[in-house]
Amino acid sequence: MRPRTLIEKDQATTNPEYGFDPNKRPLSMHLRFGVINLDKPPGPSSHEVVAWLKRILEVKHAGHGGTLEA
Repeated sequence: MRPRTLIEKDQATTNPEYGFDPNKRPLSMHLRFGVINLDKPPGPSSHEVVAWLKRILEVKHAGHGGTLEA
């Protein structure tokens, strides 16, 4: 296997006035703007899984980008 290297075009720091360090971001912000990568099991519909997530995370709005079917 060929060794892999990381190539960076530029290193920069972010002004803390314009957001959060991802490791210090409040959970509420992750829930509001986050993405859940879900491997849906066979059986339940995509709509049903989204309904479960809304109930578990206690959020009003959630959806999926396309089908969750295999």
